[in-house]
Amino acid sequence: MSSLAAALADVVGGAQVLARPATLHVYRSDALPGLRALPSLAVFPATPDELIGVIRVLAAHDAPFVARGAGTGLSGGALADGITLVGLHRMRRILALDPVARTATVEPGVVNATLTRAAAPHGLHYAPDPSSQAACTIGGNIAENAGGPHCLKYGVTLDHVVAATIVLPDGEVVTLDRGDEGGYDLLGAFVGSEGCFGVVVDVTVRLTPDPERIVTLLADFTSVDTAADATSQVVAAGIVPAALELMDAATIGAVESSVYAAGYPRDAAAVLLVEVDGAADGVEADVTHLTALLRDAGARGVRVAHDPADRARLWQGRKKAFGAMGRIAPHLVVQDAVVPRTRLAELLRTIEGIGVRHGVRVCNVFHAGDGNLHPNIPCDTDDPAEAARVHAAMSEIMTACIAAGGSITGEHGVGIDKLGYMDALFTPETLDAMCRLREVFDPGRRANPGKAVPVHACREWHAVPAGRRGVA
Repeated sequence: MSSLAAALADVVGGAQVLARPATLHVYRSDALPGLRALPSLAVFPATPDELIGVIRVLAAHDAPFVARGAGTGLSGGALADGITLVGLHRMRRILALDPVARTATVEPGVVNATLTRAAAPHGLHYAPDPSSQAACTIGGNIAENAGGPHCLKYGVTLDHVVAATIVLPDGEVVTLDRGDEGGYDLLGAFVGSEGCFGVVVDVTVRLTPDPERIVTLLADFTSVDTAADATSQVVAAGIVPAALELMDAATIGAVESSVYAAGYPRDAAAVLLVEVDGAADGVEADVTHLTALLRDAGARGVRVAHDPADRARLWQGRKKAFGAMGRIAPHLVVQDAVVPRTRLAELLRTIEGIGVRHGVRVCNVFHAGDGNLHPNIPCDTDDPAEAARVHAAMSEIMTACIAAGGSITGEHGVGIDKLGYMDALFTPETLDAMCRLREVFDPGRRANPGKAVPVHACREWHAVPAGRRGVA
């Protein structure tokens, strides 16, 4: 056992330190296939004291590390290439839940959906709801500033974080808040920093009251363009839905052929899933308005679900769409770009053409109300020729989104996957400013090295995983 492994075992116990390649193999990727790297060690603290002790041991050994939650990330951000992986999944206690203040304090390994279940008896819920919410953890949500379908109305993770206890890479423990009483909003800088600034020990989040009434509508269209244009008409009408999601025919087919079948019309070119919530009278008025608006915008039919079971079935199809695509191919490459909402129809046509040109099948399911595209390509990334076609198609898609005035990520982070696009969005001066901000938290650049900002900008000790250097 190496001196570092032995020192870590002194903190957490020998059974919670993995060093053999065979036992580390399961941690070689996150949820994005094709990006793989093997850690040199993995350590699993179970308490705040153990986590702080682990980080201090790593600092004493000048050892770089990567913090990892559930591994549901989609950008390669939780990969540890020949360095130590700090797994936080054992830190899963809800430390406090205050229904009066409407806050909860949790450890980083608490699963997103678990927090909402704990708050439910108090008429509260945790609003950020990524599609992976049944598995993803609050610590990972903070690292990526995760969103979800309901972020259209309720905002992303940052909008719900009140304070956090952080262990910096040098082992110092600090408490960050929003700067409401003066000073800088360092918490705002930390959320979304992709594990490059330090590790969450615990976090206090805001809980949201359950609305009096929730209604979900499913509108189906014979044209993707019409469905995309309808999203802008909904928002322009002054209605702010809780969620506004679009799924195309390829996605509908995958869902309806799976165990997650939701009753979507198989012959539709696209469907919009629209949810409104709030006071009962206001919601009913919105439903009447939306039904007429969607029909005027070209919807072939509008299904209205008031019953919780009906609503849950409609949402099951959306939330499990990525899983349903597992029937098509062994792997799924998911992208995450943001474009102006008014250009959705144009970009969807462009994406379709790119898929045809490269011989790949693109399934679109995304947050239409935010313009947050999720083009997905079911594929076999173990086939080099197919993997190359998928990479070429995704690169063209991302370039097209940037050219349309968009950005490269709405909620999945940059990680490794999108490093190659950072120069297209930011000047060298801006990238340098990002690096200097990082140095405030991590002067040694040991926390999640090689992620989020291109290596050439930060001059880090290590590049991206072997075989992926220079690849977005």
